Amino acid sequence: MPVRTGLFGRIGHGAHRGRWWVLALTGLFTAFSLVWGLGVFSDVSESGFEDPGSESSEAMDVLQDELGHADIDVIAVFRSAEMEVDNPSFAAAVQRVADDLPEDVVADHDTYLDEELPELERGMLVSEDRQATYMPVTLSGETHQERLDQFDDAATALEAGPLETELGGPIAVEHELSTTAESDIVRAELITLPLLLFLLVLIFGGLVAGLVPLAVGGLAILGSLTVLRALTYATEVSVFAINVATLLGLGLAIDYGLFMVSRFREELDKGRTVPVAIRRTVDTAGRTVAFSGVTVGIAFAGLLFFPQPILQSIGWGGIAVVVFDLVAALVFLPALMSVVGHRIDHLKLPLPGRTVTGRIDESKGAWARLARTVMRGPAVSLVAVICVLITFSSGLLSADLGTTDQRYLPTDAESRSATEAMGEEFPAGQVGRVHVAVVGDPSEEAVEDYTDRLDEFPAAMRTTVARTGEDITHIEVAYQGQTDDPEVGGLVDDVRAEPGPEGADEVLVGGVAAQQLDNLDAIIDNAPVTVAFIIGATLVLLFLAFGSVVLPIKAVLMGALSLGASLGAVIWGFQEGHFAGLLGFDAVGTIDPTYLVLIMIVSFGLAMDYELFLLSRVREEYLRSGDNARSVQLGLQRTGKIITSAAVLLGVVLLAMGTSSLLFLKIIGVGLALAVLVDATLVRAIMVPATMRLLGNLNWWLPRPLRWLHDRIGISEGGDEQDEDTSGPVDRETGREKAPANS
Repeated sequence: MPVRTGLFGRIGHGAHRGRWWVLALTGLFTAFSLVWGLGVFSDVSESGFEDPGSESSEAMDVLQDELGHADIDVIAVFRSAEMEVDNPSFAAAVQRVADDLPEDVVADHDTYLDEELPELERGMLVSEDRQATYMPVTLSGETHQERLDQFDDAATALEAGPLETELGGPIAVEHELSTTAESDIVRAELITLPLLLFLLVLIFGGLVAGLVPLAVGGLAILGSLTVLRALTYATEVSVFAINVATLLGLGLAIDYGLFMVSRFREELDKGRTVPVAIRRTVDTAGRTVAFSGVTVGIAFAGLLFFPQPILQSIGWGGIAVVVFDLVAALVFLPALMSVVGHRIDHLKLPLPGRTVTGRIDESKGAWARLARTVMRGPAVSLVAVICVLITFSSGLLSADLGTTDQRYLPTDAESRSATEAMGEEFPAGQVGRVHVAVVGDPSEEAVEDYTDRLDEFPAAMRTTVARTGEDITHIEVAYQGQTDDPEVGGLVDDVRAEPGPEGADEVLVGGVAAQQLDNLDAIIDNAPVTVAFIIGATLVLLFLAFGSVVLPIKAVLMGALSLGASLGAVIWGFQEGHFAGLLGFDAVGTIDPTYLVLIMIVSFGLAMDYELFLLSRVREEYLRSGDNARSVQLGLQRTGKIITSAAVLLGVVLLAMGTSSLLFLKIIGVGLALAVLVDATLVRAIMVPATMRLLGNLNWWLPRPLRWLHDRIGISEGGDEQDEDTSGPVDRETGREKAPANS
């Protein structure tokens, strides 16, 4: 009797039949990725935190278009422990640097040796102990990215021989953030891969079974870099997208490999031949992996609603990487398992206890006992977990949003040291500027009156007309302090609220502090649309997955509660500094909302990912038995160890990101790891069984008009257990069919 096979079953059958072609093409792709894909680091952008459509961006664009770029990009601090700035050797070293600066790189600079400078400004360039001076440098690049690209040449030219030289300023800080992120991610991957292999061997109890998912993970890294480089030809890709996408791509690929290999071994343990085991694995676990990947892709797609290029590039990169992971899991991995066959269980280790596969007895096992315990008192279990999650979520109330700057670098980073030296060693302190572009042709008296009014604001240190041109006036309002200080934010609001000079057509306010406020407004303005899209798409997907109206709503509500707890813990640990001693960083006192958005969206996708893996098996058992409590118990027993193992593997990858010396990578890595931990323990192990016990058969309620839709395009983890195995007798050692005795 022929076996009816669905789309995913046909994919598995095709991967088995063409396994050698698939592996050969994979080898060619790997070689191509090693040659071309690894070149992505030279094509990515190091910026992208600003909203290009904001008032602050428009102000800086207008000033640059009309008057050219004139902001300070790099601050070169020259210091000597033996000499003061009046020493001829000290002065000669500084003058030599100033004379040799390449004109095609440096557009403007000042030194304390310039006699044309007013005495007050010259004095500000010398430290209070007179053993250091700084040189403000403006680079010649027309765009921000061009100036970032010029930094290495500028750094070489600014070396001052016998003097100790440190480079700070916005371009130096951004450059060090991106280069440190690149090296930290490479180091994290080198640490992670051997550790993942060790854990996979422990999970599966054998070396071969552990190597197979790791092969998918290694392929995912190369594929991620290749896909991201291809994306650079279509859109701006931030270097930070590589950091996030490659590590998440690695973690998801190994998770998908774990589920696929576990199901493949389970099918082999039932006595099926390798071809049938491959087909059923892809038709069941592969189908769930595909829908799970779509949930993560939906989460990444939510980032596309935000205008900041860094979020958009992470969104595009994440979508591309998830697609690649799915192709690897659904095509390459089945082909590889077809070749390996029953040898998947070779090189077993003499480890005590059970592995994640094997025949399941729903009456035994720790996960079954946990499910029974929770379902004996579901209301108590549910209320207890909700109280815990709400307690952690309360940390969100103390969120104080800020911006990424030199404080996100380690304390010994050169650009941080040089930038902070301005506030600690020099009489002017750490001075920032609000840039005001007055468009139009107001009179000199009107401009003077306007600057006098701006100068009266409490946070304004000094207000000056920096440059003028045809129908454009550039006014700078100087301030002291960090750009995310409340007083500085208040100054930006005050300047924007102040009426412009009479005769002006338009007044635009820019600068780093204004950019921070605009970024926050952009996130707040676009968050409702993003949340609506993600929730709406996820509800539809989970409806197709579970054949229920109740389960998708319950899953989203639990995901939101889990997410709130994770974000609250991030605020408590990083903003308030409670993780500082453990993770080795200085608390900034604020947190960049960019990273909260990233953690929120990605962790929600991961939560729905695990929800699919668990409830797909629960649904399979419910369709078979019609017993809700028994289905939950058996579903958790079948998937509990696998989901926990997957969470541990993904947590290892994320925590490796958290070992970075950069604060923002610590926030993302540890924040996502916390989200995975909370979801895999409190939510999956306790909340899901408790709520499903309380809801009973209502879990599976589906109105009749929607039933026909799900019957046609829904998914089911399990397939038909009565599939006929049309293959001949099987050699259990090789997995090959035995030849007939009388052939």
